[in-house]
Amino acid sequence: MVCGTRPELIKLAPLIRHFGERASVIYTGQHYDRSMYSIIRRDVAEPGSFHELALGGMRRGAQLGQAVDAVDGVLGGHPGAVVLVQGDTTSALAGALAANANDLPLVHVEAGLRSFDRAMPEEHNRVVIDHLADLCCAPTALNRDNLLAERIPRGRIAVTGNTVVEALAAALPGVEEEGALLAAHGLAADNYVLATIHRPENVDDPGALRTILAELGNLPLPVVLPLHPRTAKRVTAFGLRDCLAALRTIEPQSYPAFLALARNAAVVVSDSGGLQEEVSVLKRPIVVVRRSTERPEIEGSFGTLVPPGPRIRTEVLRWLDDVGRHRARLREIPSPYGTGSPSSLIASAVDALARGHDVDGRPLVGHAVG
Repeated sequence: MVCGTRPELIKLAPLIRHFGERASVIYTGQHYDRSMYSIIRRDVAEPGSFHELALGGMRRGAQLGQAVDAVDGVLGGHPGAVVLVQGDTTSALAGALAANANDLPLVHVEAGLRSFDRAMPEEHNRVVIDHLADLCCAPTALNRDNLLAERIPRGRIAVTGNTVVEALAAALPGVEEEGALLAAHGLAADNYVLATIHRPENVDDPGALRTILAELGNLPLPVVLPLHPRTAKRVTAFGLRDCLAALRTIEPQSYPAFLALARNAAVVVSDSGGLQEEVSVLKRPIVVVRRSTERPEIEGSFGTLVPPGPRIRTEVLRWLDDVGRHRARLREIPSPYGTGSPSSLIASAVDALARGHDVDGRPLVGHAVG
């Protein structure tokens, strides 16, 4: 398994547990903040082997080139391996290219997501990985349809759900621990907003970042903002420290602690892709601050997509008009990302691939683009 970010590790954790000693993890270090990585690493089961490459802190092109070369070196010691990548990061693309260079079967977990926004580097990564993959594990039927529309053979596609539902269920803290966490932050359930902002389109643009922070600061409830290292650096560089005064900024949280905060928030405001999935399991509303999303399954039910600006406040206030009623309604909506054990479905498809068969049981021919 090739990954390089905390969200990838979180979502791969159920598969690491499933495969156990059979799993080897290559961690590129694309997210190079040591404290954030360490927080997540301690919550992930130990695989059979763990290769840490520490390739963070460089431009995307250089990082991709070095990651492909480094992953290629590790894969050379694993002949006959099935290579698994998750999501749409530079690390996932590096793993896919290295697998292709070594003529190894490639599995793409979280395949078929499309924003149809070519300004997003992740969109290019997703498309390339899907077309290289021998097995595309699509979380939803919509993702499968995206792949079929791109003429990826049906036998290379399995609809599995998303492993986030398992990762979340395993990490959720108990009632006492959750209550202690809220008390430590001086929070009451349903009486605060949880916000996360880190995407380049929001934090690398000083105008957008100022606008988002101002909108959050004008909300009628306390706003808790775990401050991502990238965001913290941009706030300082752009001279926006004063914009944080109206917010409750806290350190990045462990996954269980963050889930506790999300589960008890009245509303979540975020530009995170993974959090759009998580709120559908936690049954919380989210205001997604982005120009596009690759997860349209939640729009109109759990989430609303808005650009930086006054619609942030407008949409949050809409969710706050009757928190109890909204919560009861969302509880009745199934998550589009499945239930049970997506990792078991993925593992079964991976085992079939390892035996040389597609999802319909037919023999595979090579690993090139189909």
